[in-house]
Order: sequence, then C-alpha cells, then structure tokens
Amino acid sequence: MDWLFFGEVSLAGLATGGLYALIALGFVIIYKATRVINFAVGEMMMFSAYLFLTFAGILDWPWYVSLPLAVIGGSLLGGVIERVAIRPMLGENPISVVMVTVGIASVLIGLAEMLWTADPQLLPDFLPREPIMIGEMFVAPKSGWAFVIAACVIVVYLLYFRFSRGGVALRATASDQAAAYSMGIAVPKVFSAAWMAGAFAAAISGILVAASGGLSPQMGVVGLSILVIVILGGLDSIMGALIGGLFVGWIETIAGTYLGGEYRQLATFSLLAAILIVRPYGLFGTREIERL
Repeated sequence: MDWLFFGEVSLAGLATGGLYALIALGFVIIYKATRVINFAVGEMMMFSAYLFLTFAGILDWPWYVSLPLAVIGGSLLGGVIERVAIRPMLGENPISVVMVTVGIASVLIGLAEMLWTADPQLLPDFLPREPIMIGEMFVAPKSGWAFVIAACVIVVYLLYFRFSRGGVALRATASDQAAAYSMGIAVPKVFSAAWMAGAFAAAISGILVAASGGLSPQMGVVGLSILVIVILGGLDSIMGALIGGLFVGWIETIAGTYLGGEYRQLATFSLLAAILIVRPYGLFGTREIERL
C-alpha cells in the first residue's frame, strides 16, 4: 500500500468530516432544544450558498461583505422557519413535524430553481489557493481551509454553550423544558435561538461545501450524510456529532477512493446499520430518545 497516498486521502476525508461535524452540530442543537428532527438542513445549506452567490457573484460585492451577509441571511431563514412552520406544530405528533421539515426542504429547492435556475454554478473564489503541506502529504487548499474554518466555528459554539447565559438557557431547555419554564427561561425564544444557531452552522457549511464542489438546487442531498452522522453519534449528543462527522467523512472518502464513488453512500449506511444493531440509540446518545 502507498502509505503517503493513504495519508493524503485520509486528510481529505477528515477535512470533509470537519464540515460534516459542523453541520451535524447545528442539527443536534436544534434537536436537543426543540426535539425536532430537521430534514431540511441540506436545503438550508444550499439556500445560504445561493445567497453568497447572489452577493459575491451577481452583485459583485467583496467576499468579506458577502460572506457575513449570506450567513446572517441563512440564520434568519432558520428563525423564520421556526416561527412560521415549526412553532405552530409544537405538541403535535413527531411524524407530522418531521413531514413539515420535509415540505420545507421541497419548498426551498423549488424556490432556488425559480430564483437561480436549476443549472449547476460555481461560487467566486474566496479561499486561499496556496498548497498546504503536512510533512510530505498534500492537502487541497479549499479542503484544508474549509476544515480550519469549520474547526474554529465549532470551538466558538462549544465555548458559547459552556460559558454564556444563552448557552446555559439552551442546555437547560434541552435537559428539561418544564424546569426551564419554572426557572424563568423564555423557552419559545430559546427555540428560535436554537434554530438560528443551527441555521448559522448550516449556512457556513453550505458556502464552504459549494466553494469546493459547486452549487445546484440538489446540493441538499448532503443532508443524507448528516442524518447518518447524527443517528450514528446519537441524536442528542454533541460529542457524537463531532466524532461521527469526522469518522463518516473519512469513511466516505476512503470508500470513494479505493472502491469507487458509487460505494460512498453504501459504506456509510452499512456502517450505520452495523452500529445501530449493537447500540440502537447511537454511540453517545441516551436510551430515552424517542423513536419515529
């Protein structure tokens, strides 16, 4: 075996896994706070990437202006979805709420095709192009910088949840909504904050994914990999989201390189099935998770 090549492929897989981990973190934040499984996460990523394309590509604004505007727009999209479509469904059957998120995904795809057409497009370059070398191993610049950005955002998230008042409110609501109400926490505002935080992670990830692989309304299919990650790690586990994201990104890349691209999804879903047979609640999830 060419160990140098294997190392380069592994680094590429871990770079992809870093983006997966960031998206999965946003997914878990929404689930922990609201107990809603968001099947529209991939489409929220896609829509935010189109916002960046609009600002940087169509309007020709600088990337350092377009990027924060697109991320803010993606975060506001999460808040609107929660307020308009999710909050009225609270207390309803979980299946009904899940189907609402599936409908939202379809609406976002249709809206993207109406506004930007269904043709694949490229984002304007905004990531450094200089080669990245780790020892003798080469890392593609876009993948390497995407991993660095994702890692920095994850660290900010973790610090926020650990030390800020908003983070404490989110953790309290995730632990026990009734107790959070009794302590004076405005739970509906926490729900909105959780959706906006999850959408923020999806927005950054969507722009980084589109910067490397191109953009189309069907880009949201990456949400299938994210669903595998959060089920694998445990729907309510932040640690599971981070470890699962890195592991699934690595497995997909290894399988795609050595077996062929058609085996990427097969490898991840086979891994998921094998682990769930042993631990139906995921590697780090709690046994009390509600099944759909």
